[in-house]
Amino acid sequence: MLWHSNPAARAWRTTAAPAEVLAFHQALDGYQPTPLTAVPALAAELGVGQVLVKDESQRLGLPAFKALGAWWAINRALQDHPDTAELVTATDGNHGRAVARMAAMLGLKAHVFIPAVVSVRSIEAIRSEGAVVTIVDDSYDAAVVAAADAATGDSLLIQDSAWPGYEVIPQYIVDGYSTLFREIDVEPDLVVVPMGVGSVAQAAVTHYRSGLAAPAVLGVEPANAACVTASLQAGKPVTVSTGHTVMAGLNCGTPSSLAWPVLRAGLDAAVTVEEAEALQAVEDLGAAGISSGASGAATLAGLRAARDRLELSTDSTVILISTEAAS
Repeated sequence: MLWHSNPAARAWRTTAAPAEVLAFHQALDGYQPTPLTAVPALAAELGVGQVLVKDESQRLGLPAFKALGAWWAINRALQDHPDTAELVTATDGNHGRAVARMAAMLGLKAHVFIPAVVSVRSIEAIRSEGAVVTIVDDSYDAAVVAAADAATGDSLLIQDSAWPGYEVIPQYIVDGYSTLFREIDVEPDLVVVPMGVGSVAQAAVTHYRSGLAAPAVLGVEPANAACVTASLQAGKPVTVSTGHTVMAGLNCGTPSSLAWPVLRAGLDAAVTVEEAEALQAVEDLGAAGISSGASGAATLAGLRAARDRLELSTDSTVILISTEAAS
């Protein structure tokens, strides 16, 4: 297990995402807040007052939270680039499907680049949205490079990872995720989020460091793809090698350049989890009636792994962000 903590994180402050994001989502057909489900058995196991799971297994007709970011970003990006005919992206699964779904709704083409480690089921789900799919026989990071190279002419890259020179659209995506946190109507002591390139963790830190209340935020990564935790330990962004992980949506080797400064300043702690820990968490959430894939259930695995290092009591409220349905 890798661990990093920042005792000064809760004193850091930033600016909230634009309020118009929530209004945009509320105006969409099929919008409704996703449930925040109490799991008393987990609260008892972990010695806290409440464990609440933000269940993103059904969001805007898709089995993950990704449409919140992708659809807001596409809406904003098309205002900036009205002549766009094709949306291009790289994905570990759910982000690409969300981009493809919106492209179809708008009558645009979609081209999605996918690393070879992604499951056949996820690939076929993206194809079912009408997208052209290119399999990249390499890592997620390599798929991102391929997508960026393909986004020329009237094609527009809609990527949730940022790098110097490509940060406007990724920021729109992070802003889109703010709706998830604005829907939460309780004041937690700890919020646990999964981390791939760090975008949803960036959204969590931005939300909870832009008001008076400042709960702790814990980020969780696979031990096999711990780019954010490794970067925090190094004190600078680093790229790590990645292999297979059941937490496919978190299988990323390089932190987003937008997420990095926010996480370095405002993330309380980061922890890595093993494959078996994530799979056990999937099973335990399922037993509580919550459909969660390994990437979403990683938050429960991370809470368990870090429990003895966290300042929690029998009165504490913990929120786990479960980002996807079980596949």
